[in-house]
Amino acid sequence: MELVIDIETVGKDFEELDASQQEFLLRFAEKEINEELRQQKIEDAKRYLSLYPFTAKVVVIGFLRTDTGKALILFEDDEGANWESENGAVKYLGCSEEEMIGKFWEYISSANKLVTFNGNHFDFPFLTIRSAMLKIKPTRNLLSKSSKNKLHIDLLEELTLYGKLRKFNLDFYCKAFGIESPKEHGITGMEVKELYKAHKIREIATYCSKDVKATYELYKIWKEYLSFG
Repeated sequence: MELVIDIETVGKDFEELDASQQEFLLRFAEKEINEELRQQKIEDAKRYLSLYPFTAKVVVIGFLRTDTGKALILFEDDEGANWESENGAVKYLGCSEEEMIGKFWEYISSANKLVTFNGNHFDFPFLTIRSAMLKIKPTRNLLSKSSKNKLHIDLLEELTLYGKLRKFNLDFYCKAFGIESPKEHGITGMEVKELYKAHKIREIATYCSKDVKATYELYKIWKEYLSFG
C-alpha cells in the first residue's frame, strides 16, 4: 500500500509561551537596529510558531491511497464529526490530536511506500516530536539518516535532484507540471492559523485534501518520468 501524506499545523499564541521561550524566539529580532525591520522580524518569529512542534500542534492529517485514489482526512474535532465529499472520494473524520497521531502510526505501519512534499524536513520530524510530547510511541523510524529512504519518497527532494536545483513550493511545481494547485482555492499554509482562530476547521480539512490530491498527481508524474529505481 502506498500512502500520500500531508499535515496542517497551528502555532500557539505568542503570549501563551513562557517568558524565557518568548525571549529566546525574539533574541535576533530584538538586536535589529532598524525599527521597521525589527518589527517585521518580530512578526515573522510569531508567524513561524506553526512550523515548530514545540510551539504548535497538528490539526489535520491527510492520507491518500494511490491504489484507489481515495483520501481520509483526520481533523481536530473532539465530538467526532464526520462527512464525505460529494463524489465519495474523500472521507473526513474528527478526532483529537492524540487520536490523529495514534491513527497515523497505525495506518502507516502496513504501508510499503510513503509519499510527501517536504516530509523529510517538516511533516515527519513534526509528527515524531509531537508523538513524544503526547507520549505516543512511533511504529516506524521515518527519520532515516540515509539520503534515500526506500520507504519514503519526498517529492521536494526528488524534484531538486537532491540539492542540484533550487527548491520551489508545491504551488509552483503544480503550475509548472500542469496540475491543479490547492492554492488556487484561495488558501495557503500560512493562513491556516487565521482559519483555525475563526473556527473554520472544516475549511482547513478541505484544503488538506486538495494538498494530498496535488501531491498525488505530482507523484504520478515523478514516478512515470523521473523514477529510475
